[in-house]
Amino acid sequence: MPEQKAIKNLQIPGVSPPQKSCSDPYCPWHGSLKVRGVLLEVVVEKLRTKESAVVRHEHLYYNRKYKRYEWRRTKKHVHVPACLDIKEGDKVVIGETRPLSKTIKFVILGKHT
Repeated sequence: MPEQKAIKNLQIPGVSPPQKSCSDPYCPWHGSLKVRGVLLEVVVEKLRTKESAVVRHEHLYYNRKYKRYEWRRTKKHVHVPACLDIKEGDKVVIGETRPLSKTIKFVILGKHT
């Protein structure tokens, strides 16, 4: 029987550690992947495979010509650790990491509470 890996303390407000354990090397909780840079609150739009998803990030953009703000949205590809139970439509927190593939540069840290 494999022994439980210790969960790292990421100290990110609004995110609690997962209940399940996993052996994913790209998991920020159980693996060796470091989270650095930007933290974003996004909505899961589509689960592509069991390890990746597409999320929608909505943000305000200031238009200097019209002196107004407008909502813009971008899609990002993220890695989904095996220990998290994520479904489409969930509000999650993602963190920036080193590039994991050509398009994946973010990892899901947990559901937003």
